[in-house]
Amino acid sequence: MPVEKIRREDGAALAYDYLPGASPVLVFLPGFASDMGGTKAMFLRQVCAARGQAMLRLDYSGHGASGGKFEDGSIGVWTEDAMQIIEAVTGAEKLLLAGSSMGGWIALLLARRLASRVESLLLIAPAPDFTELMMRPRLEPAQLAALARDGVFYQPSEYGAPLPISLKLLDDSRDHLLLGGRIAISCRIAILHGMRDPDVPWRHSLKLAECLESEAMELSFVKDGDHRLSREQDLSLLAAALRRLLGQDGA
Repeated sequence: MPVEKIRREDGAALAYDYLPGASPVLVFLPGFASDMGGTKAMFLRQVCAARGQAMLRLDYSGHGASGGKFEDGSIGVWTEDAMQIIEAVTGAEKLLLAGSSMGGWIALLLARRLASRVESLLLIAPAPDFTELMMRPRLEPAQLAALARDGVFYQPSEYGAPLPISLKLLDDSRDHLLLGGRIAISCRIAILHGMRDPDVPWRHSLKLAECLESEAMELSFVKDGDHRLSREQDLSLLAAALRRLLGQDGA
């Protein structure tokens, strides 16, 4: 599917796909090393197309069709990438931010900055603070040595090629941690998490729910669900959550 691109000030191309339609604009924020062509993103695009709902899919720098190096990115950099695309493409439209895994963290950061525009959040296995709580504690001596020597190490991934994990990613993330106190987000929120998630434990979503100020929140746990939540039955739950957030429970 063809994509559009805009340029950052440093010249890196940021790729996106915009589907015109009704407000709010559903903005899909992919996970770590994922992209806008993933199963959930494409499924939601189909749902939005069928309903006449506007949707924006995007790739952070170093991901998918965007330019730049993955190892030069960080939570702060990727949040700014998403912010630039959102502002350039959606104008002043109301937003529904949908974030998967790391995209959930970025969605939360954006929701605080764009509070007046964000009507709701749809979070799938959200992973705020994962670099500090799940990645840093698991670093092995050889990985720590590589970070000190080279500023990067390569971590095997069951989803594809080894991922470069940079010292920049780990250190920058500390400026964007959320789970240490109250999170000032009060919009409607739906959280969907698999209880057999090996990457982000489902109890992480309980901690997030405790921190969020919103009283209009639903949590759904899929007992046999994994991290991806991309099976047909998982996608049906995702579509149902989206309908509820849009006030279309009976649609």
